[in-house]
Amino acid sequence: MSAYQNDIKAVAALKAAAGSSWSAIDPESVARMRAQNRFKTGLEIAQYTADIMRKDMAEYDADSSVYTQSLGCWHGFIGQQKLISIKKHLKTTNKRYLYLSGWMVAALRSDFGPLPDQSMHEKTSVSGLIEELYTFLRQADARELDLLFTALDAARAAGDNAKAADLQNQIDNYETHVVPIIADIDAGFGNPEATYLLAKKMIEAGACCIQIENQVSDEKQCGHQDGKVTVPHADFLAKINAVRYAFLELGIDNGVIVARTDSLGAGLTKQIAVTNQPGDLGDQYNSFLDCEEVSPADLKNGDVVLNREGKLLRPKRLPSNLFQFRAGTGEARCVLDSITSLQNGADMLWIETEKPHVGQIKGMVDEIRKVIPNAKLVYNNSPSFNWTLNFRQQAYDAFVAEGKDVSAYDRAKLMSVEYDETELAQVADEKIRTFQRDGSANAGIFHHLITLPTYHTAALSTDNLAKGYFADQGMLAYVKGVQRQEIRQGIACVKHQNMSGSDIGDAHKEYFAGEAALKAGGKDNTMNQFS
Repeated sequence: MSAYQNDIKAVAALKAAAGSSWSAIDPESVARMRAQNRFKTGLEIAQYTADIMRKDMAEYDADSSVYTQSLGCWHGFIGQQKLISIKKHLKTTNKRYLYLSGWMVAALRSDFGPLPDQSMHEKTSVSGLIEELYTFLRQADARELDLLFTALDAARAAGDNAKAADLQNQIDNYETHVVPIIADIDAGFGNPEATYLLAKKMIEAGACCIQIENQVSDEKQCGHQDGKVTVPHADFLAKINAVRYAFLELGIDNGVIVARTDSLGAGLTKQIAVTNQPGDLGDQYNSFLDCEEVSPADLKNGDVVLNREGKLLRPKRLPSNLFQFRAGTGEARCVLDSITSLQNGADMLWIETEKPHVGQIKGMVDEIRKVIPNAKLVYNNSPSFNWTLNFRQQAYDAFVAEGKDVSAYDRAKLMSVEYDETELAQVADEKIRTFQRDGSANAGIFHHLITLPTYHTAALSTDNLAKGYFADQGMLAYVKGVQRQEIRQGIACVKHQNMSGSDIGDAHKEYFAGEAALKAGGKDNTMNQFS
């Protein structure tokens, strides 16, 4: 017996026990409301989605073709529409997640107004967005189930038993819009205690997976900007521990931690690591510093020096009081960071790169997997990359390596429209199309996400509407470019009243007041024009 039928039976028993005072209560209506409110708390969501993510991770370990994906969403409505679209087109949400981008929280959700991605926004705006996203996803469940309930009532009224049975089966086996979220905690917003406190808020809001990076909290930069400063491993591991303790305190024992390294693009450190003996973790971190050998006579007032193998080494110290790493050490530092994180509590990795190049990612992952054979990545398919230019350059370089004639192309100008229909452009586009598949098969990428896509889609769609509506097209710009497309593509929001919950409210009014209910969905509701 389904949960729906069990709820009808259980409420019927409660009604009988309560006697005549509950005569107005319909057990099936209660069962419907319970089905529409499956998740009562954020912790229920966190546990449900953690179980899904762990299952997906195990399935990827067995078969790298079953990778997972997400898009970054900056508002609950955007996340809701994404999942509605996935269910409509792909019929299932399996292997599709949400990503919460710290960049978009800073740019779009701060009370201070638009901010750069430097951890300057309010800490709790992150957990607030997680809660908002899941509120909208739960409402999507309620709306879709309400449509099924309405259709079931209609089939029963028409005596169509086969249709009613099919609809009941859809209700009994309903797939929720609630999916795992990978949530960006930046560099932890302070010391380990601050990281722990914020992680708790995020988990309580529903997060099953928290991504944390090894930058200095008070110097944090966007992953694709300059001026990034990393911390010694001991500092970062303390924050990983803080997140794990938060998961365990709240009972989400299988919560997922993604350890991000920004070392590939970070040439600076704020601290020299503590080291007690040659070859320990602190010594390995310090070994990447840009140093010059000096004698005691060479030392200046306030110099910091290292003793390594009997030599005095003076690290390069900038006027900012930061220390500089040697050029060309980024990949080696990423490998060390990744191995260290996985050996000390992290579940997956994030390596922030400067370009989308499967070979580059694979080179680092191969080194990591020599120590951690099942190492897996969450990878940022970033809008900060010029994908067209990068892949056309990769195609150009491949052509050169193969001995093909490239005289028709200017490598520095490959973004040009004049190349759009060329063989090189077609090869590049095919590599872009298969990037996720190739990266998962060859470079250990379990999860592909686009951090900021809906920031860009909102801007693009608004521009397309504005340029016509405020010019010669007038209303036609909206009707032709938006509404007509909504109707023909079956976009649920064309019935915006329904999407906002009007029909759900009508159903509740009928539950509560019966025939006396004043409902919005009558014959004069203009939403009927879109039936």
